[in-house]
This record gives sequence, structure tokens and C-alpha cells, in this order.
Amino acid sequence: MNETRREFLRNGAAATAASHNRILGANDRIRVGGIGTGGRCQYLLSLLEQTGGAEIVAVCDVYEPRRTAARAKLAPQAREFTEYRELLEQKDIDAVFIGSPDHWHVPMTIDAVRGGKDVYVEKPVSHKIAEGPSLIKAIEETGRIVQVGYQQRSWDLFDMGREIVHSGKLGRVTLVLSHWYQDYIRNFGRLSPVDTAKLDWKRFLGSAPEQPFEQRRFLQWRWYWDFGGGALTDLHSHWGDVVHWFMQSDRPLAAQATGDRYHHTYWQCPDTITASWKYPDYNLVYNGTLVGHLEGGTLVFRGTNAMMRITRDGLAVYPEGVLPAEKTTYPEPVITARATHDGTVDHVRNFLDSVRGRKKPNADVKSAVAAAQAAHLGNLAYRENRVVRAADYLA
Repeated sequence: MNETRREFLRNGAAATAASHNRILGANDRIRVGGIGTGGRCQYLLSLLEQTGGAEIVAVCDVYEPRRTAARAKLAPQAREFTEYRELLEQKDIDAVFIGSPDHWHVPMTIDAVRGGKDVYVEKPVSHKIAEGPSLIKAIEETGRIVQVGYQQRSWDLFDMGREIVHSGKLGRVTLVLSHWYQDYIRNFGRLSPVDTAKLDWKRFLGSAPEQPFEQRRFLQWRWYWDFGGGALTDLHSHWGDVVHWFMQSDRPLAAQATGDRYHHTYWQCPDTITASWKYPDYNLVYNGTLVGHLEGGTLVFRGTNAMMRITRDGLAVYPEGVLPAEKTTYPEPVITARATHDGTVDHVRNFLDSVRGRKKPNADVKSAVAAAQAAHLGNLAYRENRVVRAADYLA
């Protein structure tokens, strides 16, 4: 990065107060750039057409085929960039969507807000526990809008679930069970060809240790510690954030975890893991495996009066005291609901509304940092094979 860009990003915060009131694009359209334009970022950018009031003007990726595919599919008129800092220098960009690997989330988000951009960044918001405070500080100093990709917070079904817990219908909840099963053998395990001549591997690595290109590390980076955090940050942190939101308690006291690479031995992160967190008023347990997808992802809130099961498909509340003790069937639910659509579109809409109104988004940075930190504690417990006390790591 040359001196001009360094000065631009360092001094960007000074201009942010004035930029809050700057004129958006024609007809109040928010001009958007996409950074890390793989499948998830392309999906998020595609939702802009449904939400309206936004225009994709730039795409950036270290792998040329991905950024050209994103531009051809979503915005043929958009400019292409390999270096994300060059995209942030563009005066006609109001906000960016970041879909890069996890180890880039905090550096890119901080550079973006200090460069006067609002940000939608995928979860987990951080790659390490220590990154959280610096990220919060940068956002508070600049006053930028940052939405994190915990879309359940904008999903009407999950808002209903939150109201059920808060209403006391479940009674006192002391145990939350969660699981997420995915199939990386049949559904996600295929490795597509990579044209290394069109990949800037050094830029992909960023702060990660120097290492030779490896196809699987590039395509399945979530399962390598240098770039991601495995199932606890990729999958569980969605559920961990929902639990924090529903239970109004986001600081665990301790974490422990066990698991291994039983099938996907080429990864660094475990393909099967059980983790648990002790909070002041409840326990949270997560089970996950990446060798089969049946049941998908589910949360179960067990209370003194009732139990609630909630997924992205629907929810049901089952009363206690109806069936004889030890029966394994469920009673008839007293509350049921079905999801009508993917709430991610509502999450993107909430971000755009927050940008226009300069208001706090649904998945703000502080709650997202808390969700990420809990997941990081679980990974630390797994990697060190011990019970981790949160007070030793969280300020």
C-alpha cells in the first residue's frame, strides 16, 4: 500500500462526521462495493435488487474469475479491483459488503469505516478474541454503520421466538441445546479447479503466515485456523448470537469442547465437535458434525414451563406437565409458526435503512463481538484440551 492510501485511511475518520450528511447517489440510492465476492457475498449483493434503493458500483476479489463472475451476474457496469484499499478510495461508494475469509474481517472493516464507508460484514466479525475491542473502538470513533451477518436478528420468526422467551411462557430457561449438521462429503466437498495464474495468493494470505498455495485451503478456508475457526465460528456463532439475544446474557463464564477430524482428516479444524458454555443463569451446548446434514440446524430452549424448538424453517412450543413422566413423544404444541422466506433479505434491508437513517442496525458490532468471542473461547478450549475461564481473556 503506498503512502497516499495510508494517509487516506488514517485521515478518513476526520471526515466522517461531515460525510454522514453527504449526498447519496441519484434518487437517494446507496452506492455499494462488494469485497470478497465468493458465493456468499454474491448472494448478499443479489438481494439488493429485492430491497431496492441501492446500486452495485464496484467488486473486489483476489481471484479474478470470482470478481468477473460477480460483475457479469450482478452489475456489468461495476468496476473491478484486486486491492480492496483501492476500492475504499473511491468517492462514489457509500457502503461495502465484506464476504472475505474471517482473518480479513476486522482489518477490512476498520479500513472501511476509517475510509468513510458503512459496512455489512459477514460473521464471525472477528478472527481472534483480541480483535474485538479495536473494532468496536474504530466504529465508535467514526460513527459508521456496521451490520454483521447474523440475519436471525432481522428475521420475523426469530423475533417471535425472542418474544416467547421474554414473555415467560417457557418459565425459567436453564439449558439451551443447539446443533448444526452439514454434509461436506456430498454437498459441500467438491473442489472446483483454481487457475493460480489469476489468483493473488499473497493478498489472500494477508496477515496469515507465509505458506504455499493449496487448493483445499483456498476453497475450504473455513476449516483452517489461519483463515477461519471451523464449526464454532462458521455455524454455532449464528446460534450463539440468537441465544445471547433471547436470554439477554452474552458473557459466558467458562467453555469446554471436545472433538476431532474423524473423516475430513485433511482439515485442521474438527469435523465433529461438542462444546458447552456456562453462563451465569444457563448452560449452552452445541453438537456439530460435517459428515451428514439430516436435521440441519436447531435450537432448543428448555424451561420450567415449556420447551421451544426453533429452526430457520419454523418454531414450536411444547408444554411441560402434559405427558406422563419419561415418555419420549412430544405433546401437542401450544404455539407454532413457519418461516415464510429467508430473513437475510430483511437483514440487508435493515442495513440499508440504517445507513439512510443513521441508526443502529439490528446486528450491531458489540453484540456480534460477543457472539464471536464466545465461539473463540470454545475453540481455545478445544485446541488446548481444557476448561477455559472467560475472565482470563475477556476484559
